Amino acid sequence: MKEIYLDHAATSPMHPAVIEKMAEVMGEVFGNPSSIHSIGRHARKYLDEARTVIAGAIGAKDQEIIFTSGGSEADNLAIAGTAHARCAEGRHIITTQIEHHAVLHTCQQLENEGFEVTYLPVNNKGLISLDDLKSALRDDTILVTVMLGNNEVGTLQPIKEIGAILKDHQASFHTDAVQAFGIQKINVDELQVDLLSVSSHKLNGPKGLGFLYQRDNAKIHPIIFGGEQERKRRAGTENVPAIVGFAEATKIAQQNFEEKQLQFDNFRTTFLKALDEADITYHVNGDEIHYLPHVLNISFPGMDVESFLVNLDIAGIAASSGSACTAGSIDPSHVLVAMFGKDANELRNSIRFSFGYGLTLEDIQTAVEKTIEIVKRLVK
Repeated sequence: MKEIYLDHAATSPMHPAVIEKMAEVMGEVFGNPSSIHSIGRHARKYLDEARTVIAGAIGAKDQEIIFTSGGSEADNLAIAGTAHARCAEGRHIITTQIEHHAVLHTCQQLENEGFEVTYLPVNNKGLISLDDLKSALRDDTILVTVMLGNNEVGTLQPIKEIGAILKDHQASFHTDAVQAFGIQKINVDELQVDLLSVSSHKLNGPKGLGFLYQRDNAKIHPIIFGGEQERKRRAGTENVPAIVGFAEATKIAQQNFEEKQLQFDNFRTTFLKALDEADITYHVNGDEIHYLPHVLNISFPGMDVESFLVNLDIAGIAASSGSACTAGSIDPSHVLVAMFGKDANELRNSIRFSFGYGLTLEDIQTAVEKTIEIVKRLVK
């Protein structure tokens, strides 16, 4: 039985070209890029070239890219780093109720340190209100952190509009773009963000690597100490092969943005059309206009999510009930709680299907056929 992987929002398979490039670099480049001898300078050349590729993908300068161990560290560095660097200017932070836990838990830790955090609510589409944001802004607000695209329901937030609101305010503006990078075109100047987090393994690159974009004039303090790498902002010898692999994955993503978006929208349309034709009762969670095309979160009334996932797995379909970081947790999705309330049925009957590299239309058709079979068997 062929397994069909529909959980690309959790992680994605590495692209063969990325593996090939990394293997090549692993065999040829072993120097420490901080060393001044020729072997170190050879490694530095690869590091610098990769940084240029990645910076160019978001319209940034090379020196504005800080390599990290992943999206979680990038979020931590952006939020805790800003809070500690700017605490003399204020101690108020604004975020949303549907952020990734790398953002929420960092904000909670800062609350323990005496910072005040406002958690903006969302509507039942997963969108914040710009009026709520304006009302929450204060003179002592030093940071606003709002994710670009949600990892569970795919809703895109109005980042560009938020950037315009904050243009004349002292607050730094951070967005978690982990789920959107490689799917959406991103330009940091158009969005008017000061900080932006990305993870490599979401776009067919290696795990254990990410970056934080830091605008030249944005203040942050490091959260890892022990060296002067990354312009003294993030200690630790850079993982050159992985960074080169990340750059290769970024190049590939840049080459086929439009083609990939059309393909994912076709997958989405095919999936939902088949449910309609089979007379399945469902509704899509998230915004129907502003969404990431590769994330499809569906509520099936009368379904139990745990039984559904087990049956999908037995049928060879890998899907998810939400964030991979809460796998095994009995707690309901905080995203769906924010959208629908703590007693909503959606908390117990919603499945996330997410698309990515290697999938074909035939795979989607097979997956939805098996999904329909399971729904008809389990929903009474």
